Amino acid sequence: MDEIAKPATPDQLFARLDALGVAHATIRHPPAFTVEQGNQVWGTIPGVHCKNLFLKDAKAALWLVVAPAERRIDLKALPARIRSARLSFGSPQLLEQTLGVTPGSVTPFALINDPAHRVRVVLDAWMMGQPLLNYHPLTNEATTTLSNTDFRLFLDACGHEVTVLPL
Repeated sequence: MDEIAKPATPDQLFARLDALGVAHATIRHPPAFTVEQGNQVWGTIPGVHCKNLFLKDAKAALWLVVAPAERRIDLKALPARIRSARLSFGSPQLLEQTLGVTPGSVTPFALINDPAHRVRVVLDAWMMGQPLLNYHPLTNEATTTLSNTDFRLFLDACGHEVTVLPL
């Protein structure tokens, strides 16, 4: 019987970033489940703070939409922009099965837990033009900062389909 691979831990994520030569800095803080809570704990961490939406379309395709924390994402208009069927939030169970994280800890770093490349990634173009980006390192009790260039290197190493467009 095949064993299901366990999701990566933050330390395993950091080891992967180190192996890729990705410079990163992580600051621990109280858990932040929402952007509002995040605004209270991010404090003076430099760079763009981001939100991550785990979505499923009506044809069962999975999507991770990543945008600046304060950006409003219109889920009714988004399908036409990304060529998907109607979108809704993926269930906590599907999130855990696919990306190995729980609600509140959704992050593009969780793509390391999706070797089957089930999740399609959509990144905000403005965000990707900023020098420093911030994401949870597989837990909402910390924030990891890296450059947009190093983030692209990480994404390339994961091998997922990535779309960059203005959200």
